[in-house]
Amino acid sequence: MSAENLAYALVQVAHNFGAATVVGAALAAFWPSRQTTDAQRRLGWLLLAGWAVQALSGVLFGAVSLHFYGQPPDIHGVAIAALVVKIGCAVAGLLCAASLLRFSSQWSEAARWRCWHALAAFGVVALTAAAFLRWYA
Repeated sequence: MSAENLAYALVQVAHNFGAATVVGAALAAFWPSRQTTDAQRRLGWLLLAGWAVQALSGVLFGAVSLHFYGQPPDIHGVAIAALVVKIGCAVAGLLCAASLLRFSSQWSEAARWRCWHALAAFGVVALTAAAFLRWYA
């Protein structure tokens, strides 16, 4: 096994667990039933960590490519658009999760649930964009 393949595989493992976390934790907040405020807070921390793992592992994909090839990954067109969508979702997810943790005690219940729905949407959109990035890269 080459060091390059091992590095990419390890980054991919982290990225996959981050993706599972951002989608799963967001959906767990309201499905199969709405969770209590305490459970939402724990899920919020899990989501924040998941989005941080997504962002960090995304950067590490580029770092591995730079290390082994001396240049960032060679992507164009649809793959670049998908990457931009994923980055946007990661930034929005991080900000939304951090806002939920910091300010949700002052929000109405409806506002809190809008945030959870947005977090679920960011996760699903990022996961969908990942398929396009993978296919067109």
